[in-house]
Amino acid sequence: MAAHSKSRRGRSRPRRSTVRVAGVLALAGAAGALGGPVQAEPQLSPAQVRARVDRLHQEAETATERYNGAREAAERAEGRIDRMRDAAARRREELNAARAELGAFAAAQYRTGGLDPAMQLALSATPDDYLTRADLLRHTGERRARQLTALGRGLRAMERLRDTADQELTRLRETREALQRDRKTVEGKLAEARRLLNTLDPDTRASVLGGDGAPAVAADRTYRRGVPAAPNRRAAAAVSYAMAQVGKPYVWGASGPNSYDCSGLTQAAWRAAGVSLPRTTFTQINAGRRVSRGELAPGDLVFFYSSVSHVGMYIGNGQMVHAPRPGAAVRTAPLDQMPYAGAVRPA
Repeated sequence: MAAHSKSRRGRSRPRRSTVRVAGVLALAGAAGALGGPVQAEPQLSPAQVRARVDRLHQEAETATERYNGAREAAERAEGRIDRMRDAAARRREELNAARAELGAFAAAQYRTGGLDPAMQLALSATPDDYLTRADLLRHTGERRARQLTALGRGLRAMERLRDTADQELTRLRETREALQRDRKTVEGKLAEARRLLNTLDPDTRASVLGGDGAPAVAADRTYRRGVPAAPNRRAAAAVSYAMAQVGKPYVWGASGPNSYDCSGLTQAAWRAAGVSLPRTTFTQINAGRRVSRGELAPGDLVFFYSSVSHVGMYIGNGQMVHAPRPGAAVRTAPLDQMPYAGAVRPA
């Protein structure tokens, strides 16, 4: 009885102060769960907003270039799969014709006294067996032996083709998954940049964007005064095409003709000049001869940031034409506007 009483006394109720603290913490947690701000986000200065927006745009552009590369890889894989399907269809027709001819021969053999064992083996579902038993092929004659060997090789080639196609399909699925991940990354960072910009009044927002909304025509007129000549006909054609796009909007993942991202613009411009460039900044930087900053000539590709995530086209006088960022049009700008990383001259 004494032990029972002691046990009940041991279950003492919590102090009121402890209950009050726990209640406050529970309410704070509930507010957080319901989306209520526990602590207001500190007000950012325009300089801080600009720094964050610049970083978000650069990160989004890096993800955009990964997206462009994955999409290009997916398109190449789809092309290879289509070619393999065509090859498989042609191979199937050839094998069906060979089977039909051997089937007719087998029927004739049967009518004249039974089917040869080698023929039975050749028409079975396991062609590798008769390839390892060449002694049986000698009974069918030289021509039939060649036909049987060719049929077996064709069947094995079909198997290899199927295996390769399956591997390509697996890589294509993985590439498409990467596309979706990069798409979500880009869209998330751009949405965050828009949210930050929307906290500013229009005049401050324009100053944070650094004049990205300035009329492109004015920049075009500035470019055309005293521009140096391109070093060759193709470079001149590429510069001409790029400058004709001034004023068209930046759209991530776009390569023309109505909108562009940075590498989409340079690829389209050099394609118009008859030169094929790869799709991304990461690959375009290796698509020509490296040139120093002092050697730059109109048409050269100029790259920025240590990640080489942005590219423009040099047009002379320390200026480039480029597709800068979402919300801005294709325009001219000084090279010093971003951290310079290097340049190449396409062939």
